[in-house]
Amino acid sequence: MRGHGEGDTDAALLRAVADGDTAALESLYDRHAGWLHARLTRRCADPEVVREVVQDTFVAVWRSASGHGGGEAGGWLWTIAARRLVDARRARERAGRIETAPMDTARVERAPAAVLPSAEERVLAGLEFGDVGTALDRISPELREVLRATVVDGLTTRETARLLGIPEGTVKTRAMRARAELRAALDRLSPTPAGGPA
Repeated sequence: MRGHGEGDTDAALLRAVADGDTAALESLYDRHAGWLHARLTRRCADPEVVREVVQDTFVAVWRSASGHGGGEAGGWLWTIAARRLVDARRARERAGRIETAPMDTARVERAPAAVLPSAEERVLAGLEFGDVGTALDRISPELREVLRATVVDGLTTRETARLLGIPEGTVKTRAMRARAELRAALDRLSPTPAGGPA
């Protein structure tokens, strides 16, 4: 194992992680955990869930670093983190259903009040699971990740470029293409009836 620094690319760090180098994993964590945490916090108001998702993301990186195709790791890390967040939400929903199953009255009176999802969490759940989520899944991955970063996560063009490791001009071009493809995919999912509003 050797020391790792700012000069190491994500790809080099991931190759070292794949070889079992814990210092390389620490360097990746130092480089990416901050923005992952911030981005996850925009999607989930529960700080404990966010911490767990960040930790689970880097456990997954440790286990699957050899599967990374090379280049910047930002998009790959976000894909892992977003999936872990969806899994965490589903687990919370299952736990909530179990807690709300019929039980004796005395126990119900002592039960803590359920935490209702925020408006943002409901909107984001709709993006993940509704027609928009289905349409997003139908556009190309490189366009989808730009749209998620700029629209869903509210990142600037510069932040998105840095996250995805692409030039700012490419972010702008992909965002325009992504919006057009998303509109077309949504139209295919629910076409406007003849004579209906345009």
